[in-house]
Amino acid sequence: MDTYPRERRRSPVRDSCAVASTIDDPDGAVSVFLQARPSLINIAYRILGNVSEAEDVMQEVWLRLQRTDRTAVHSPPALLRTITVRVAINVLQSARRRREWCATPWLPDPPDPDATPDVVAERQDDVERAVALLMETLTPQQRAVFVLRKGFGYPYDRIAGLLHLSVANARQQVTRAQRRLAAPWRRQRVDVAAQRRLVRALLAAAQVGDLARLEHVLLSDAGEPVSAPLGGPAND
Repeated sequence: MDTYPRERRRSPVRDSCAVASTIDDPDGAVSVFLQARPSLINIAYRILGNVSEAEDVMQEVWLRLQRTDRTAVHSPPALLRTITVRVAINVLQSARRRREWCATPWLPDPPDPDATPDVVAERQDDVERAVALLMETLTPQQRAVFVLRKGFGYPYDRIAGLLHLSVANARQQVTRAQRRLAAPWRRQRVDVAAQRRLVRALLAAAQVGDLARLEHVLLSDAGEPVSAPLGGPAND
């Protein structure tokens, strides 16, 4: 793999020089990239608003330039600007998706009879990651309230009854859970057996409607007595 060329010195942007350079050979590619780099990093910074991420974009732009058929490039600066914009936007969208996922972790959808084995396996991986995040970040009580409310639409009075909370407290637990999931909290150690148990319960609840099993697992983890019969959400 080619070494990422670092800028040797800061200089004004001179795209005309970059145009005049050839990028058919490695030395020419380095020269073109270094001449265009100040303007490219400014583009990345304007999109991302973060110097470190803009530097990371530069490295990805360089790697993509190496994979490009450079013999067919008519305007190297234009190509580099296009790559920079695309990479920076991808980084921005990826960061947004991560924040959204952390704020509301993915929970399983109803089964799709047309789903391929690859899709099924991918969904299970998503559930396992979501459960890991919930267990690393939330207390057992917060986890129970959050999953029942956000994952399965339980009304607050039903959740409050299951966990022996006031309705107001149940609402507060959801708010606190969302804040913890969106913030860089210190992660807790995860019990692998408990994680697998909750993953199976979540999948069973989503796929065959076995909410009783899900309630049992969540309430047991939260140290609550489990009484029968258990069931799903009542009227909100």
